[in-house]
Amino acid sequence: MPRLERIEYLFEPAGGGAIMRSMPNPIPTEAQQAELLTAARAAQHRAYAPYSKYQVGAAVLDDQGRIHAGCNVENAAYPEGVCAEASALSAMVLAGSTRARAVLVVGTGGAWVTPCGGCRQKLREFCAQDTPILTANDTTMGPRYTLAQLLPQSFGPDHLQQP
Repeated sequence: MPRLERIEYLFEPAGGGAIMRSMPNPIPTEAQQAELLTAARAAQHRAYAPYSKYQVGAAVLDDQGRIHAGCNVENAAYPEGVCAEASALSAMVLAGSTRARAVLVVGTGGAWVTPCGGCRQKLREFCAQDTPILTANDTTMGPRYTLAQLLPQSFGPDHLQQP
């Protein structure tokens, strides 16, 4: 598995938007991965998916070692729904963190679920390029990716840093 990065905040400029630099960080342990899976599966069972019947759960491991879970919430006006990954990121931010060290997404069906394009961009806001994105279903862990593999040549916060 690729090495993870932790983002260290150097200072908070007027108007917000902390300037960041990458620092090495240990890979999540097997125990942390198991906790992510448990949290994501629990969230998946709470998903509100009356239209698609496709329940998704996600869990994010933050830079403080805490896990934040989220589920998809559908709406009759389809574009107004919320993905599980976005829900988990919101929970992380609400808890006071803005850096994710690992993400796990769990879905059902034959194909492994990965974050949609919009969620990949949302993850880019809070994740380093080599952040592991883990997949699972109801019975087992699936393929493992990095954010860079899922969103190559991406645009992110570092592009907006002022000299």
